[in-house]
Amino acid sequence: MSQGYSRTIRFAVTALVLCSLTICNFEWASPRPDKQIAMRAFSSDHSKQIAGVRLATADLTKKYLESVLFTREEVNDWLEGRMNLYIPERYDDQMGWAHVAGRHQHGIDKSIATYTYDPSGARHMVAYRDKACRINTYGNSFTHCDQVSDGETWQEILASHLCEPVRNFGVSGYSVYQMYLRMKREEMRTPAKYIVLNIYSDDHRRSLFGWASIGMPDPSHQRKLQRRPTAPFVKVNPATGEFLEYENPCPRPEALYNLTDLNWAYENFKDDFVLKIVLAREMAKQGTPEKSYAEIMKLAQEHGIGTQIDNVEVLNKTLDSLLMRAALFASMRIVEKVEEYAKTHGKKVLYVLSYVQRDTAKALREGRRFDQEFIDFLQSKKLPYVDLLEAHKTDFAQFNIGIEEYLKRYYMGHYKPLGNLFTAFSLKSQLVGMLEPKPTSYDELAKVTDGPAGTPKK
Repeated sequence: MSQGYSRTIRFAVTALVLCSLTICNFEWASPRPDKQIAMRAFSSDHSKQIAGVRLATADLTKKYLESVLFTREEVNDWLEGRMNLYIPERYDDQMGWAHVAGRHQHGIDKSIATYTYDPSGARHMVAYRDKACRINTYGNSFTHCDQVSDGETWQEILASHLCEPVRNFGVSGYSVYQMYLRMKREEMRTPAKYIVLNIYSDDHRRSLFGWASIGMPDPSHQRKLQRRPTAPFVKVNPATGEFLEYENPCPRPEALYNLTDLNWAYENFKDDFVLKIVLAREMAKQGTPEKSYAEIMKLAQEHGIGTQIDNVEVLNKTLDSLLMRAALFASMRIVEKVEEYAKTHGKKVLYVLSYVQRDTAKALREGRRFDQEFIDFLQSKKLPYVDLLEAHKTDFAQFNIGIEEYLKRYYMGHYKPLGNLFTAFSLKSQLVGMLEPKPTSYDELAKVTDGPAGTPKK
């Protein structure tokens, strides 16, 4: 066969194949014009839908943030120390807020609780205040001891028993992260070798709040006591190990007026982890939970939680899981920082775990607790701690009464004086075991006297 004839045959075959492809009109090679128009229309509609969802979310976010903005009068009250929510408080540029002296009729049997403070900022020490103090305590209102007077706190009960002072740096509403930062600040000014860090039920979650008021709408809200300024906080992701620390978003007195500005609030909190959860709950309250399904599924996936949200029950469980996992993860990382600080500065730390009444009731009734992961962490690190939930279980077993009646013995919102006595003696043995030298009441080598004149006992 000649070379020219072969080329002719190859040319004919190629032409036939091309003709066939054209006739068949394969869609992967050349879509029909109507298909192209449909695809462009779908892409355009999808983009508009996404844009619409984002716009609606932005509008909802702004509307909600507008409900939590401070008034200028509120800001003035915070700056001038006149914010009388539950106990008088003032703005603190580093920590967010601190207490000021005052009296409130919310004590036991409708008594007036008196709150005064030493120059150090600690609650006024009563017992053995003339002696050197080697024990500083940090925490929230269950450390500050809301609803009791200065001499009725668990620190004062403990001091009277140990025959040495115990300093109280507790502040109502503080998070685990705030108490850690306050510890670092106060230990520079008023140091002590032994530190008691009291972590309460809500303190884990509070570490994630850059602004506690995000969860407390408008100044007339029934829980106005939670409308506090911005505070230092952390951003975390248990799935990736992310742990980021942030200073107070309003670090100067004049910056506090930003909390009256919607544009500032939106720019600073529009992507806030806690706000996303709060907004999802708000949508559920308004009867439109489905508006948050996609956003929360995306957030859950980013945090290592695989879920398919298609009803409000699954939504609420996912929101609870997101918040609690992040909160406990944050607390574990903060405790590691506390331990690092203590090791560097030659201090010893005792952790105390205290609980809101409903958590104690649930543990007594069902034997369940929300913070088992945190307990496991403390045990794995071999850190000394006192678990008041377990202490209450042991104590309750000694009574033949119902759970509610039992809890009324100790709680009135916060602990009654009897509840503070319970706290003091629940942690006493662990603390004494750490103290060196031993306090006077446990020093077996100390001379024992049998009379007011101090004559040696025979």
